Amino acid sequence: MAASASMQTPLTGKSSNTRSVFIAGATGYMGSRLASQLLAHGHQVAGLVRSGSEARLAAGCRPVSGDALDSSTFREQLHDADTFVQLVGVAHPSPSKASQFCDVDLKSCEESLKAVSSKVRHFVYVSVAHPAPMMHAYIDVRTRCEEMIQQLGISATILRPWYVLGPGHYWPYLLKPAYALARQIPSLRDGARRLGLVTIDQMLAALVASIERPASGFRILEVPDIVRGLSAVGAPSAE
Repeated sequence: MAASASMQTPLTGKSSNTRSVFIAGATGYMGSRLASQLLAHGHQVAGLVRSGSEARLAAGCRPVSGDALDSSTFREQLHDADTFVQLVGVAHPSPSKASQFCDVDLKSCEESLKAVSSKVRHFVYVSVAHPAPMMHAYIDVRTRCEEMIQQLGISATILRPWYVLGPGHYWPYLLKPAYALARQIPSLRDGARRLGLVTIDQMLAALVASIERPASGFRILEVPDIVRGLSAVGAPSAE
């Protein structure tokens, strides 16, 4: 498995370059916000959306009607996209949704990888922090997706949050004192850091930075990297 971001080789690309980004999951909790931020940065954004749901896309996002579980419905619409962002997944994951993780999360990743083939230069995937003492089925599917991406040989950035705090997702704030205590205990410190909480703003900043500074090879951003943001992704290098 590849090392974390701090051990990666230098990144390619300039943050000032305009990117052409295709988002699978562009109407979701994270995808809609990411699309808005990328557009505000001057990038071109297309969003995969079910027919009839185009109005849910961020203003300025090019709609691509299709089925995330069938690459034949959208592969020809990638056009000149240089970056593919895979955000499709079961909402509000829980242990009771194990079969859905295979039917949706795994299948959509498989289909996205079929679609990108040699067309896209950089694949961005939101996985999950692991190992962890819970959510084993969810972690198993996300890990399998990571392996498929790496086997494809495409340059990729994998982000591994544990829980993303934001609108409608604030209850884990109650756990922050426990996290602070765990970080002070040597036997628990590494787990507390790896499974730490990140905010939606931190996730979006890490995603935008990853897109604007694409990896050369296989890059992984763990929770501490996501929290550090730009300093973890690295400064752009001359092309």
